Amino acid sequence: MSETPAAPRSHRVTGFSPWEEQFGFSRAVAVGDTVLVAGTTAFENGMVHHEGDPYRQTLAAFEVAFKALAEYGLSAADVVRTRMYLTHVRDCDEAGRAHKQLFDTIRPVSTMVVVEGLIDSRMMVEIEIEAYRPGLATSLEGKQ
Repeated sequence: MSETPAAPRSHRVTGFSPWEEQFGFSRAVAVGDTVLVAGTTAFENGMVHHEGDPYRQTLAAFEVAFKALAEYGLSAADVVRTRMYLTHVRDCDEAGRAHKQLFDTIRPVSTMVVVEGLIDSRMMVEIEIEAYRPGLATSLEGKQ
């Protein structure tokens, strides 16, 4: 009889969004040496920031994601993948400009997709990030 491999140990970060509890998700999850940060927008402290400004919304969304990474001792320098979801193609240049400002020297792989809408119509940009640091899993052991 073969054994089913154990699921990787994970460490979760919550408390960034009212939708986490409502929809049953975590803001970030570390699995092994990788951290996955859920879709993040310019929503903080109960309000959408920078309404109508895709550049500033992109920067704000990444700042929220960086706060989640900081819970693991990681920063933008550890980011290896980004995804940007925009509600209009006209905003691609501004979101791209914000991304370049944050990641020009880091150069993670990246995807930009235009979607029909986000959970709040004032949100123009949602981002996801993945970060990696060798040895992260060892440093998180016992912090469950």
